[in-house]
Amino acid sequence: MNNDNTKKLWKFIQESGDYLLGQLPDHPNHPKGRNPYAHVALCVKEKFNASYKDIPDQKFIEVVRYIEFLKKNPN
Repeated sequence: MNNDNTKKLWKFIQESGDYLLGQLPDHPNHPKGRNPYAHVALCVKEKFNASYKDIPDQKFIEVVRYIEFLKKNPN
């Protein structure tokens, strides 16, 4: 992904993490609470088989839509 899209996507991941703060369900592996920023980044990495930085530019909109889906479905 080009530098401009990488910056936009990281900002969107951060904003989504802010939104999800305190909304993720409890998990026994995270007794002090879950990190929503890491959650979003990990979900993107698992879905697209690559770090957000390494996803092709042509999938930018698809990644944004997926992150929007994560915000609406914090489970």
